[in-house]
Amino acid sequence: MMEIHLSDIVFGVFVFAAAVQLTYYLFYYTRVAWFKPKSDFHTQPPISVVICAKNEALKLHKNIPLFFQQDYPQYQIVVVNDCSVDESSDILEEFQKKYNNLHVVELNEDDIKAHDKKLALTLGIKGAKYEHLLLTDADCVPMDSKWIASMARNFSNEKEIVIGYGPYKKTSGLLNKLIRFDTFFIGVQYLSFSLAKNTYMGIGRNLAYTKTLFFKHKGFASQYHIQSGDDDLFINKVATQQNTVVELNATSFTYSDPKTSLGAWIKQKRRHLTTAKHYKPSHKFGLALGSFTQYLFFISFAALMFSSFDISIVLSIFGFRLVTQFIILRKSMILLKESDLLLFSLFFEILLLVLYPIIYIGNAFVKKHKWK
Repeated sequence: MMEIHLSDIVFGVFVFAAAVQLTYYLFYYTRVAWFKPKSDFHTQPPISVVICAKNEALKLHKNIPLFFQQDYPQYQIVVVNDCSVDESSDILEEFQKKYNNLHVVELNEDDIKAHDKKLALTLGIKGAKYEHLLLTDADCVPMDSKWIASMARNFSNEKEIVIGYGPYKKTSGLLNKLIRFDTFFIGVQYLSFSLAKNTYMGIGRNLAYTKTLFFKHKGFASQYHIQSGDDDLFINKVATQQNTVVELNATSFTYSDPKTSLGAWIKQKRRHLTTAKHYKPSHKFGLALGSFTQYLFFISFAALMFSSFDISIVLSIFGFRLVTQFIILRKSMILLKESDLLLFSLFFEILLLVLYPIIYIGNAFVKKHKWK
């Protein structure tokens, strides 16, 4: 009888993990890498852009005028001022004198009990004039004057949801690159799954859907008890194979200000990571399998490097996975305007595999925060 050594078992785990990882890259992530953006703007329904803001006076003053530079025939900007105690109200009042298509919804703490962003967004949607909604945040700016046009052109009788991409602005420093890589890779995941007709999330920084869809599913009624999820949990609930489309032309991107300290970014990640456990079971399994096999791949690779197993075989499999990853990520980074991250991709992938468990564990001991 042939004797089975521990290194043989570890190698089997390594091959399994590599095979699953390659399946994700070749079946899913290639869909973003080789995506062909649209070039026409034939569909132009009236649009309500909904922005929620809480104590964002400086960002409102800086960013709101940019939304009124859009090259689009009929749209309004709806800003929900959510119980701000800074100068937001005064700034928005001055903007209303200048822009007749600005609608402001004021929330007052004396009238409304403690709440999160979902209530503010719901009131903004109720106050929106048009059927088609485009959502973003107060710290976001459209990359191009064709932002609304790029997102809105995807609406049709069948398509009620448009999934967009919202990167962070480029600044100097390793932390900025880490944040942008994390956002990029998450983007490749949810965008590619959506392109494969398996949408599990969208991002509130750049997301569009219809009022009819929102109220048909009773908005966030089933999610008010959850800290976050005004974007991903809602989309996870209402997206189907037929009603969702992805928009990846660079003119459709919105850029946000990244965190400038590791602690602030980890705090932000803690809030974002509270929602995945509420996804549909099939989505949780797919995401967990991808993440789990990442850990298996690197841990088994490290173990084999210190074993008596044939290193040339191990390095060949590792190299094949690495080259495949680099090719697909490079194409995706070109499309999503993140090419400067390629040389850091393997380092950041491993670093995030270390940081994510720390963040998850931290969630068990950190008090929940409001949306802003």
